[in-house]
This record gives sequence, C-alpha cells and structure tokens, in this order.
Amino acid sequence: MAESNMQAWEKVLEYASVPLHGTMSRKIRKGVKLQINEGQIYEDAVLFISDLFLRVTEDGGDGTAVNTYYDMKAIASIRTYSSKD
Repeated sequence: MAESNMQAWEKVLEYASVPLHGTMSRKIRKGVKLQINEGQIYEDAVLFISDLFLRVTEDGGDGTAVNTYYDMKAIASIRTYSSKD
C-alpha cells in the first residue's frame, strides 16, 4: 500500500511541475501552487523527487537557497491550487 501511495504522490508532483532543463529537478508550473501535508504553500519552488524524499528548494530572498525535505512515506496529502481556466 505504501508503494502505491508514493507512486500516486510522484504523479501528482509531476502534474504540478515541469522538468528543469539539464537537471533531474522540476519547477512548479506557472500559475500552480503546491501544499504538502496542509503546511506551507509553495509557488516558485524547484522540486527534486526521489523514492526516499522530496526536496523543495525556494529562493530565500537574500541570496540563499532554502531547502525543505519531506519523507515520501510521511506525505499524507498534497494540495494543488490553480485557476479554473
């Protein structure tokens, strides 16, 4: 059951993002926001998806990169926000 959940989360994350050229990472689609486990809402972030963890990288605003890591097995929900168009 846990394996099918991870596959489902990978598909949701792939839907919400586009490949970042030349890397294994993905950028959240323009006009899409992403929320994991009812936590922070991400908009202009880069995702790295592995079978063990999800890394979300954001611009810290002061020249730093902020990385947040999620255990793929501990993800209980993913919410996407986008326009109705």
